[in-house]
Amino acid sequence: MSGVVVIGAGPGIGRAVALRFAREGMPVGLIARGERTLKETARALEPTGAAVTSVVADSTDEDGLRAALDAITAEHGLPDVVVYNAAIIQADGPGELSARGHLDAWAVNVVGALTAAAHVAPAMARRGNGTFLITGGMPEPKPRYFSLSLGKAGVRTLVTLLDQEYGHAGVHVASVTVAGPVAPGTAFDPDDIAEHYWRLHTQPRGSWDLEALHSGDA
Repeated sequence: MSGVVVIGAGPGIGRAVALRFAREGMPVGLIARGERTLKETARALEPTGAAVTSVVADSTDEDGLRAALDAITAEHGLPDVVVYNAAIIQADGPGELSARGHLDAWAVNVVGALTAAAHVAPAMARRGNGTFLITGGMPEPKPRYFSLSLGKAGVRTLVTLLDQEYGHAGVHVASVTVAGPVAPGTAFDPDDIAEHYWRLHTQPRGSWDLEALHSGDA
């Protein structure tokens, strides 16, 4: 079992997903921009007994992200699952964010996911199996969240394109759309949301979904 890699392994969904897969006995690779974030997440995984490898990398640094994925693969083997959970979540209306700001948001919300997929999915396809999951959101575009709405629309398109490229070779690509603010003890509890990632990973090949929606409804 080669395990799971979580890119954007901070508090909230990233940590919850890492815990969910660790409880299944899977080795875990953690990637985040900050050393403190990685240490806190690794500490949260200790009770599971899972083997954990943590690597600092920024999702917008193509070389750094690829190197981080290689370092984890060297420890645990080619991942069974890669979860891309990095995002810039900010309120901005039309004209409120500079062009540079939009490019920076797009780099995290979409291009980082493409970088990760382009690095691991071909090897998964050669192996004949693998799962690549992206955290989505914004089921409907919101005018007070322009950059995030654009990014999450990009995620849906990216999932479709990656599925067309690698799905036939056994790579399950999908997104988990979270339709509200994530907080423990609410309808958007990260532990509940993490169940979608596990369900998508374990779906039979003939029943693959490209998107799971966490709407917050009971």
